[in-house]
Amino acid sequence: MSLKLYGYWRSSASYRVRIAMHLKQIDFDYVPVHLVKDGGEQRSAAYSSMNPSMLVPTFVDEDEDIVLNQSLAIMEYLDDKYPNTPALLPSHTLDKARVRALAQDIACDIQPVTNLRILEGLKSDFSASSEQTQAWCSKWITQGFTALEKRLATRSGKYCYGYDVTLADVCLVSQVYNALRFKVDMQRFPLIQKIYDNCNELEAFQKAKPEAQTDAG
Repeated sequence: MSLKLYGYWRSSASYRVRIAMHLKQIDFDYVPVHLVKDGGEQRSAAYSSMNPSMLVPTFVDEDEDIVLNQSLAIMEYLDDKYPNTPALLPSHTLDKARVRALAQDIACDIQPVTNLRILEGLKSDFSASSEQTQAWCSKWITQGFTALEKRLATRSGKYCYGYDVTLADVCLVSQVYNALRFKVDMQRFPLIQKIYDNCNELEAFQKAKPEAQTDAG
């Protein structure tokens, strides 16, 4: 198969791209990259030559000889390449900018400070305990969700931006998964919880769930 997605089952960035590809009904090979086993497979020579950042996901389009990292860039590439599939971004310029802003609130401001390499750094460089790293994640997700809940109050319908699934929902669902993992009190965020529940009624979101992946566990 010409399209490959290298990822890790519990990586929220990989999760986003899986959702997007299933929403657009694109066939692809999922290639697991274990971020913990044997010191992390992302550090291997083969993987790091493909993605020098040694992060997931990495998207490969063999027909076009393209290798892309960064989940938002991958998803926008797919939106452009497959225009006859459900769009992840609205067509109107202002609506598109607003959806991108919501997605970036999550993917650029909340998620990066709670990803695996940050938590590993807290443990190795500052001797943080598991309880302290969990508290760290809960703090920053809660702070981000507090702002996001207010934004959604003026823009959301069934989903983050009205009544169509967009890039913002793809990012939100993967981040709520992390929030639940780090024991964030979701009762404080009824809009976010409602959108999360609505999205997870859809088959594409169910197929993309971490526990549904071949490398889960």
